[in-house]
Amino acid sequence: MDALIPPLLNGSAQGALLLLAALGLSLTFGQMGVINMAHGEFLMIGAFTAYLVQQVVHSANLSVPVALPVAFLVAGLLGLLLEVGIIQWMYRRPLDTLLVTVGVSLILQQAALQVFPSQGVPVQKPDWLDGQVNILGYEWPLRQVFTILLAAVCVAALGAWLKYSSFGRRIRATVQNRDLAETAGISTRTVDRLTFFIGSGLAGVAGVAASLIGGTNSQMGMQYIIPAFLVVAAGGIGQLKGTIIAAWAVGVSLSYFADWTTGSLAQVLALMLVIVFLQLRPQGLFTVRTRSLV
Repeated sequence: MDALIPPLLNGSAQGALLLLAALGLSLTFGQMGVINMAHGEFLMIGAFTAYLVQQVVHSANLSVPVALPVAFLVAGLLGLLLEVGIIQWMYRRPLDTLLVTVGVSLILQQAALQVFPSQGVPVQKPDWLDGQVNILGYEWPLRQVFTILLAAVCVAALGAWLKYSSFGRRIRATVQNRDLAETAGISTRTVDRLTFFIGSGLAGVAGVAASLIGGTNSQMGMQYIIPAFLVVAAGGIGQLKGTIIAAWAVGVSLSYFADWTTGSLAQVLALMLVIVFLQLRPQGLFTVRTRSLV
C-alpha cells in the first residue's frame, strides 16, 4: 500500500498541471477546431515570465502571486496576436493550423534560446511552498499541493464564467452551432478572439506552476503539449468535466508507469493507453450534443 501512495499523489499533481495546460486547448480546439501546437510554448512563456517577475520583485513570497496574473496576461496577448495575425485566416482548416503553429512553436523556442541560457533559468519557490505534508507516511511537497489548488481555482473560475456570464453563454452557443449563433446576433469573431486569449493565458498560468516543479528551459513546452492533446481527446472535445477526469487519469498513469519504467517509456505507455481508450470510445468520455447529433 505504501508503494502506491507516492505515485498517486505525484500523479495527481502532474494531472493538475496537465489540466491547466489542457484547459486552453479544450476551449480553442472545441470551439474553433484549431490544432495549436504552439500552445506548449505559451506555457514556456509563462515559466520565463515567472523568472522575469522575480528579477523585479525580489521577494519570492510576493513574486509568485504577482507572476500568475502577469503570465496570464503575457501569454494571453501573444495568443491573441497569433489568432489575429495567422489563425483567423485558417478556420475550418485544422491541418493547416497544425503546420503553421508547429512553425510558430519552433520560432518561439529559438527566440527563447536567444534570450535565455539553453540550460534554463531558476525560479525560486516561495518560503510558503518550502515544505511537505505527511500523507499516510509520504512527505508530499507543498509545491505539488499548490499546483492542485491552482488548477482547482482555475477550473472553478472558468466553469463559473462559462455558465453564468453572458460571454460564457455566447461561447457555449458558438461551440454548439456557430452559424445559428451568428444569426442570433453573436459576434463569433469577438468570441473566438477572447477564447484564444483566455486559453493561451491559462497556458501561461500552467507555466508558472511548472517552473516551480521542474524549472525552465526552451524545450519545456514539448513536454506538455502531446499529453495535453491526449487529455483533450480522451475527455471529449470542448468538455470541461471530461478534461478534468482525463487529466487526472493521464497524470496518474504517467506517474505509475514512470515509477515502474523510465520517463520516456512511461510517455509511450500512456499514449498507448489513451489510443486503446479512443478505439473503444472515439468520442471521448463526454460529447457535446447539438442539433447535428442524432
